[in-house]
Amino acid sequence: MMKRLILLTLTCAIFKTASAQNDTAYTQKNNDTLRIGNILIIKKVSKSKTDTSWDGKKNTTVVMGRKNDDRQNAKVTTNWFILDLGFANYNDQTNYANTGNYLVNKPGSPAFSANDFKLGTGKSVNVNFWLFMQRLNIIKHNVNLKYGLGVELNNYRYKSPVSYKENGIIPYSGGQQTTGAFIFRDSIGFSKNKLASDYLTVPLMLNFATNHASNKKGFSISAGISAGYLYSQRNKQKSDSRGKKRNKGDYDLEKFKFSYIGELGIGPVKLYGSYSPKSMYAHSLDIRPYTLGFRFSNL
Repeated sequence: MMKRLILLTLTCAIFKTASAQNDTAYTQKNNDTLRIGNILIIKKVSKSKTDTSWDGKKNTTVVMGRKNDDRQNAKVTTNWFILDLGFANYNDQTNYANTGNYLVNKPGSPAFSANDFKLGTGKSVNVNFWLFMQRLNIIKHNVNLKYGLGVELNNYRYKSPVSYKENGIIPYSGGQQTTGAFIFRDSIGFSKNKLASDYLTVPLMLNFATNHASNKKGFSISAGISAGYLYSQRNKQKSDSRGKKRNKGDYDLEKFKFSYIGELGIGPVKLYGSYSPKSMYAHSLDIRPYTLGFRFSNL
């Protein structure tokens, strides 16, 4: 866990530094106004007919942060630390009559079926944490390119006692069977049984917005693709007989995941969705994941 936090912190620092270098210091058209990063320095040197606040002395005003119009007219706009909360599920296209050698049942037990991999819909969740997202203006702020970097956390909650093992032995009445990575129907019931898969992901979308000047008004829609790298997979279970178990290993999940992604914004409310046209397993199972939920972002 500590290594993940260090990786996230370093990545964030790199992009923050890069952003600061692109906006280090410049002088606006008014020679008495200087911006250094997010600090705006305004120097009053003469009284105008409309300036009633000037006291006849040279004054310097320091303003922290950017004005809204600066953000709205910027070529590139950045939003840090975005949170997604939604549901995870999948489209099961597996041919259970021909699953190869990866799915291993106890000898004499019924073969797997689609019912074994049904999910508890309300308990299967998707949480995404985006370190940043940027919007690059292409045409008058109405057509933009959106991209970012973050992690996708998916939890698939099973209804049936499906268990994952990387290497081990399946006991049965006639003896024991040793195998490599496998999935099997367990002999006990679980109060909690889920498969967790986590990805480091880069999304890329084309964004269309009707009103870029305000996040509280207008309509926006985005569509594109994302590429994710699987960095963690585990089977977490809870039962009366075994207690809490957290089995980590290689469960034949694909290392890379490509998805179609979309985002819909109506005023400040944003919805997101994703669908992978390929199975999240490398062999046997043909299970294609999708997500749907709310995005907490001001970009």
